[in-house]
Amino acid sequence: MTSTSQAWQYIDLEEKYGAHNYHPLPVVLSKGKGCYVWDVADKKYFDFLSAYSAVNQGHCHPKIVAALREQAERLCLTSRAFYNDALGPYERFMHDYFGYDKILPMNSGAEAVETALKLARKWGYLKKGIPQNEATIVACEGNFHGRTISIVSLSTDPDARADYGPYTPGIDVIPYNDVEALSSIFEKKAASIAGFLVEPIQGEAGVIVPDEGYLRKCYALCKAHNVLFIADEIQTGIGRTGRMLCCDHESVRPDIVILGKALSGGVLPVSAVLADDEIMLTIKPGQHGSTFGGFPLACKVAMAALEVVKEEKLAERAEQLGKIFRNEMLAIKSPLIRLVRGKGLLNAIVIAPRKGKDAWNLCLKMAENGLLAKPTHGDIIRFAPPLVITEEELLEAIGIIKKSIKSLEIAE
Repeated sequence: MTSTSQAWQYIDLEEKYGAHNYHPLPVVLSKGKGCYVWDVADKKYFDFLSAYSAVNQGHCHPKIVAALREQAERLCLTSRAFYNDALGPYERFMHDYFGYDKILPMNSGAEAVETALKLARKWGYLKKGIPQNEATIVACEGNFHGRTISIVSLSTDPDARADYGPYTPGIDVIPYNDVEALSSIFEKKAASIAGFLVEPIQGEAGVIVPDEGYLRKCYALCKAHNVLFIADEIQTGIGRTGRMLCCDHESVRPDIVILGKALSGGVLPVSAVLADDEIMLTIKPGQHGSTFGGFPLACKVAMAALEVVKEEKLAERAEQLGKIFRNEMLAIKSPLIRLVRGKGLLNAIVIAPRKGKDAWNLCLKMAENGLLAKPTHGDIIRFAPPLVITEEELLEAIGIIKKSIKSLEIAE
């Protein structure tokens, strides 16, 4: 871990002048390359968080940085008041890449989720015929879709939700990985339900992987009841789980796909909503937008980032290396490890806490030994390295995890 006085100066600055809305590990990072980051004392670490899966292509990928640099020297921002020579080619690129009629470009993941919710409601009123102000969105317990008021209204996490009311109406929340719960709410009120919003794997909740067939059955129910199936692939998409989209594992083509994070390889905030014309064209000029949504810099960076995923076969690598990682974790016989789960290179271990030996302490120990990860929900550690990591590097990192667990076991 970072221990220099210089590092603590940076930490103290954040504590004094920044909002206290995060609880970082005491590591002050200064540079990154591939699957590695370095702190201000030049200590090297494996990055096993990847900025919450935003850096699938690795830190500072040369092709993505080159696209950024080249476009930044020509034109960065025009707003959507005018056409530019980057957005149209990007939109066609996304159509060819993912197979949807249209893209609506945004910036942050939360903006993209809000866009999807607005699209679903528009479609519900204009196409499905839901009476005005009666459209409902169904979401799942344990979800994490962002931080805006409407999105925290979907949340069941007290930390994300508490003291932000009154909450946005028109929302129903059902248990995750429960097809019967979805069927039941559809039977009761499908006529007023515009969309079902779901994460194919709940990442922030602790890498909760639903039962095989869950997505496919939910999609079938949505089709039967004329409800839009909306997949939040912000964290699970762009190769992370071993397919380009996590829904691809079950051959499900969502009505609306939400992308972000790795869409830019971590170089810029870039997000997008994908849908076909019947849905997307319900929004008319002036009814939704963003000053920076689809700005030239983002378009060039996103195209380069997605080209890297295909050229370097990162989804295939995630599939292969994810199996190795889970097998190695399952082989660790430790009273500290209660459960191992995941798909591709989105994985987690659940810690059985004992005094002084919880998930936070294990993350501190791993940082000390040269690997960065972060707890979620107290007893869970998510492991999500950049997809460019090699098998040799992965095995070295696994050795650090094993060493850290062992040293925590024997600590007084």
